Amino acid sequence: MKEKNGEEGIKINVSQEEPATQDEEEQPDQAPEFKEKPPEKMTKPELLEQIKELQEESKKNFDLYLRSQAEIENIKKRNKKDKEDWVKYANETLTKEMLPVIDNLEKAISHTQNENSLEALKEGVELTLKGFMDTLMKSGLEEVKAQGEPFDPAFHHAVSQQEDSDVEPGIILVELQKGYTLNERLIRPAMVVISKGKPENGSNHD
Repeated sequence: MKEKNGEEGIKINVSQEEPATQDEEEQPDQAPEFKEKPPEKMTKPELLEQIKELQEESKKNFDLYLRSQAEIENIKKRNKKDKEDWVKYANETLTKEMLPVIDNLEKAISHTQNENSLEALKEGVELTLKGFMDTLMKSGLEEVKAQGEPFDPAFHHAVSQQEDSDVEPGIILVELQKGYTLNERLIRPAMVVISKGKPENGSNHD
């Protein structure tokens, strides 16, 4: 910064820093030079070099494509095998829990050779049934309540009605076949006979 005397003796500060020209202000915004020339301005060796580079890049991309396709096929094969194994062994846990039921049946059959074969067979069948039901109940099986319960068409299937003076109409008298739910979903309704109530008086007494 220099001080310059004016015509009237007034000191004027003149900055040595000159304002930037228009070209200098626009210089940062200028795009850098392209390293690659347009094809029409390239020499023959430059064109051949560029073709070689493009071929190498194309080959590399094609190799990556082939590897990707191979990986996708491997994933499909693994998923298919996993699905087949899941379907094949989906009931493995239930099957293992059913093995004691088979053991009890085999024991019951072997006990029929004893003197008290009938009693042993009965006991063996009862144990087998209990083990079988315990196994299924672990998987969410439950019996539908029927005997003595009000008839519910959502869980009961009535095959007939029966008059009974001691039981109110709509109450289940007999359970012919048990019904079951699996994880609270009905898989078989109970087959029942329901009460019609008191019998109608068909005779008149004088």
